[in-house]
Amino acid sequence: MLRKSFKIGNKVAVLDDVLKGEVTAIAKDLISIKTTDGMIFNFNENELVVIETEQHELTKFSDINNGFLKEKISESKTKKNLFKKQNKEVIMEVDLHINKLTKSVKGLDNYDMLNLQLDTAKRKVEFAIQKRISKIVFIHGVGEGVLKSELQSLLNKYPVKHYDASYKQYGLGATEVYIFQNTVS
Repeated sequence: MLRKSFKIGNKVAVLDDVLKGEVTAIAKDLISIKTTDGMIFNFNENELVVIETEQHELTKFSDINNGFLKEKISESKTKKNLFKKQNKEVIMEVDLHINKLTKSVKGLDNYDMLNLQLDTAKRKVEFAIQKRISKIVFIHGVGEGVLKSELQSLLNKYPVKHYDASYKQYGLGATEVYIFQNTVS
């Protein structure tokens, strides 16, 4: 069996317990450790492990105040463009969440909010048809499914094909719309 080499002053942790401390004495296979609260315990050497790096040193890499992390977060918060290019194809993204469409929902009931969302969707589809944009992704969320079913009813009135958008990119709450364009100008 490989013998671990413990020295007085090593920081150690107990394998099957939440104790850790500093080695204060070594007598054959019995090692005495002093915990942070001053208690002395004796363990066999196979019950201990030397702590190479303190936990607070490791957590600085996941610290929410870490500069690198803050930089990454601020990069992702930059304003999203309404249009996205994917494989040289322009895709218009439209977020139909009510808080993206109006500053306040005060005084609006569910019917009013749904109509605002559907009017926005209708305007965006007509704009895309006029500007010859071939794809739109409507981000509607999961919820009870009312907006999604009403959106599908609206889309059935246009020369489009609609289906669930990429789960990997948008999760469950998005519908992708392909707009059939006349190739004759």
